[in-house]
Amino acid sequence: MRLHRLTVTAFGPFAAREEVDFDALSAGGLFLLRGATGAGKSSLLDAVCYALYGELPGTRRANRMRSDHADPAVLTEVRLEVTLGGRRLEITRLPEQPRPKKRGAGFTTEKPQTLLREWSADAGDGAPGWRAASRSHQETGEELLRLVGMSRDQFCQVVLLPQGDFARFLRADAGQRAELLGKLFDTERFRLLEGWLGERRREQEAAVQADQHRLRELISRTEQAAGAGWPADAAPEQALGWAAVLRADAAEAGTVRAAALAAAEQRHAAAQQALTEAQELAHRQAEHAAAAERCARLTAEQPREAAEHERLTLAQASLTVASAHRQHAQAAAARQAADEAEQAARARLARLTARTPLPAPDADEAAVRAALGRLEAAAADERRATALAAEERREAAERRQAEEIADEADRWLAEHQAADAEHRQDEERLRAAALRAEQLTAQRAEAEQQHRAGQRRDAVRERIGLFEQDLSRLRQDALDAREHTLDLRARRLDGMAAELAAGLAPGEPCLVCGAAEHPAPAASAADPVSADDERSAATAQLLAESLHTRAEQALTELRVQEAAATASAGEQPVAELAAHLAELVGQHRAALHAGEQLTVLLQQREQDERRLRQHTDQLHEARERIASCSAALERLAAERAELAGRIAEAKGDAPSVAARATALAALADALAATAQAARTAEQAAAHQREAAAELARTATAAGFAAPEQAVAAALPPEELAELRRRLEQRAAEHRAVEQTLARPDLVAAAAAPPADPSAARSALAAATDALRAASAAEHTARERVAALRSLGAGLAALAREAAPRLAAFGEISRLAQLTGGTSGDNRLKMRLESYVLAARLEQVAAAASARLLRMSGGRYTLVHSDERGPGGRRSGLSLLVVDSWTGTERDTATLSGGESFFASLALALGLADVVTDEAGGMPLDTLFIDEGFGTLDEQALEEVMDVLDGLRERDRAVGIVSHVPDLRQRIPAQLLVHKTRHGSTLRPTTPEAG
Repeated sequence: MRLHRLTVTAFGPFAAREEVDFDALSAGGLFLLRGATGAGKSSLLDAVCYALYGELPGTRRANRMRSDHADPAVLTEVRLEVTLGGRRLEITRLPEQPRPKKRGAGFTTEKPQTLLREWSADAGDGAPGWRAASRSHQETGEELLRLVGMSRDQFCQVVLLPQGDFARFLRADAGQRAELLGKLFDTERFRLLEGWLGERRREQEAAVQADQHRLRELISRTEQAAGAGWPADAAPEQALGWAAVLRADAAEAGTVRAAALAAAEQRHAAAQQALTEAQELAHRQAEHAAAAERCARLTAEQPREAAEHERLTLAQASLTVASAHRQHAQAAAARQAADEAEQAARARLARLTARTPLPAPDADEAAVRAALGRLEAAAADERRATALAAEERREAAERRQAEEIADEADRWLAEHQAADAEHRQDEERLRAAALRAEQLTAQRAEAEQQHRAGQRRDAVRERIGLFEQDLSRLRQDALDAREHTLDLRARRLDGMAAELAAGLAPGEPCLVCGAAEHPAPAASAADPVSADDERSAATAQLLAESLHTRAEQALTELRVQEAAATASAGEQPVAELAAHLAELVGQHRAALHAGEQLTVLLQQREQDERRLRQHTDQLHEARERIASCSAALERLAAERAELAGRIAEAKGDAPSVAARATALAALADALAATAQAARTAEQAAAHQREAAAELARTATAAGFAAPEQAVAAALPPEELAELRRRLEQRAAEHRAVEQTLARPDLVAAAAAPPADPSAARSALAAATDALRAASAAEHTARERVAALRSLGAGLAALAREAAPRLAAFGEISRLAQLTGGTSGDNRLKMRLESYVLAARLEQVAAAASARLLRMSGGRYTLVHSDERGPGGRRSGLSLLVVDSWTGTERDTATLSGGESFFASLALALGLADVVTDEAGGMPLDTLFIDEGFGTLDEQALEEVMDVLDGLRERDRAVGIVSHVPDLRQRIPAQLLVHKTRHGSTLRPTTPEAG
């Protein structure tokens, strides 16, 4: 992660817009943020945190972000350019804040806004630029959290190193350290695992207790089912054997009860058969007696049955006369209705004749309808006259509408002629401005290219200066290495005789002269040079020369880049190029605006032309329509006058021809109805006479002297049906009684002695009681066997199920106690989360010791201790400082102020390394150290600065937030935060500026 540029507006103590160029500040790797107390140095770090996470650091989250010095119309805004994961991003955030209303007085609340943009080689028009990535708070936060790889708390502890927090960390107890480390290393999952294991242990314990409860319940139910108690000295493991013995005893008793039940069932069946036979004999004897009694009653009712048979015969004979009688009555009613209809028709005809006289005194229906036909032509003329009147009104309305349209078109054409001249002048002026925009486009592109080339030129020149310094140093290193190699080689050649003499042995030939005697071997020098020394020096020389060669190549490439950029931009300063570009941009925007106005004007001209043609066509059509309507009105008036004469002649005294035709139609209908009613009355009288003759003939044929006798003998249908049913029932009853008295079984039963069912019923009751008692005993025995079998199966199933749960409970209980620090196997009594945090703290201490050794001149190192606290309390998060001067270990709380700063700074940097590795190795190219330097003496400050210089390796930038005066002379790149009564401002400065 590398910061490039920070812009704050109306944020914290900054009233206006202030900008920090981190690229320029961190060019040397180390820069200083200085200013008076309360000026706003830490507010810049707050702005960085707010841009990345949308929140301020934890210790300052309650502070207001909006500046009290800012103009109410200026919105608070933070913008940060940063490189994360190889992507250059721009983050803009505006918090929720009040702003003046655009209309009226007072304030309204502006909603929070977030904008994420990414630098792209192709921003949409083929040129590099910013491309919008997201406007969502949640989406931007998730993307930044993924790229940073650290939470807000981790970022504030690792990137914005607050020295006061780590000084407190050194003096904190185990609980406070666990709280901080838990936030940084996210060990909540281990705490959740501890809780999960504890919950699982409680669940398993509850399951085991439930199994024990089920066992006690099954034993109790077995006692109840068997009627035998659980032995007092028996163990729970003996429950299965005890239940098996009880099942065997119950099965034997059940066999005895089943045999007794079978004998009782045989006795009950015999008693039931005897009762059935006695009841059947009693029933047959009663049935024979009832049949004899019914036969005597039927014999006494025979005279009354004969009279009813005769009445039925007469009623059936009268049925043949009833149909003719009904037809005669219907004919009489039809004649009376026809006579009444004829009278009503003649009365209606008389009323119509009084209102509308007939065409002739003796006119009939045909004459009236002929006169009605002659009125049809006059009715058509009347309808045509009505249609002509409506058409005249329609034509008059159309003529008025056409006259209005023509007047409107005349007015619009007059106004258009006056405005068209002004539009033509505006068009000529805007066309000239649009042509200027095309010329400015090319000039602007050229100016932008020159400006970018000028920026590249200046940046490359700065790098060339740095590379020239490095090249001079590398050249000197290469020469020194070469000189050292040549010196070692010469010294080795000078001592070669001594080196050969060292390999001589008495009696062995010399490698140079071959002699076996060695009277005066050369002596070795005080500082001999070996072949390994020479090879090491040669290797170092090759490495130094290689570094020098690569630096020369890189410098050559930079000079080529500088030449290319200078060829494009010239020697003109970047500020002048930027001013020229800004001027061209303004002119180009004005020209483009004129082009947009021209487009709008041309569109308006096209609309005016269309409306001109439209109004011209409307005017022409309206005038043609006026002429057409006037001619149509004259023609319609002449035709309507001609029709009026014929209509008056045809309607006579009637209000209209239609009314005259309606009256004649009604008169014709009345004449036709009167004639039809007369014919119908004559036909009804003839039909009545025929029906009377048919009635007389039918009564004589049925055996009646007159039709009146047949009517008197008739019965209603319900009464006739009831009489017929009653006689048929009596006949069926006679036959049934005769058949019953003739049955052999009833005859035999009547001859037998009287039956006695009560005695048989008493014997059956006694057998039933005995059967019920035997059945109850057998059922009880069978249920006991079934219950004991079921309970035995339950005990066996419980034994199978409870065994693995009991084993699992033992295992999970041991794990829970081990992770919770309560197990005897956990010697240090450390919880799982504390164990993980202790490992992390051990890593942090090891990383911090490497820097603390340098800052303390090799005196102090930090070590982690997992010893238990006083009184056997749990620990695992203790820190000790080892003093190499005294060889003792002591608590970090005993360090002095300057020593505490050493230790806390080393701890902060070590923690940054470990958290970075934990977060996935995200490189942290920018770090900030906030205060703490005021407690150091000059020597200690030198050692700390050496360590901070080491942090600049691998292109890392370190920012120091401090107001210590000595730091102003030691750090060249500085940013001054100046405090005034109107708000703070930012200004890059140097040590010479004071």
